[in-house]
Order: sequence, then structure tokens, then C-alpha cells
Amino acid sequence: LSYCGVTDEGCAALASALRSNPSHLRQLNLIGNKLGKSGVKLLSDLEDDPHYKLETLDY
Repeated sequence: LSYCGVTDEGCAALASALRSNPSHLRQLNLIGNKLGKSGVKLLSDLEDDPHYKLETLDY
């Protein structure tokens, strides 16, 4: 999802979707988007959750 205009609001939607539907997603590349601290925090919290396989978050 690099360089596709994702904002903090998009991060909130993405984090919500991932929480609702746990996946085997291991890497998420959000480089080149307009992420603020709040959006990054929402997604980085998934890295610490044992229910998710997310290992790498690039932003």
C-alpha cells in the first residue's frame, strides 16, 4: 500500500479491518503515505498483539 494516499483515517480503517478479520499478513509497507503519529500508533499496536502475525511495518 505504498504511495497510495493513506492517511490517519485510512490507518484507522485498516487497523479496524485487521482486528475484525485476523490475517496472516506479515509485512505492511505504507511508505510514501500521509501518516501521522496516531495512524502509525494504531497499526504498530498490531505488531505487539499476539493474535496477529504482523512482523514488519514500514512507513
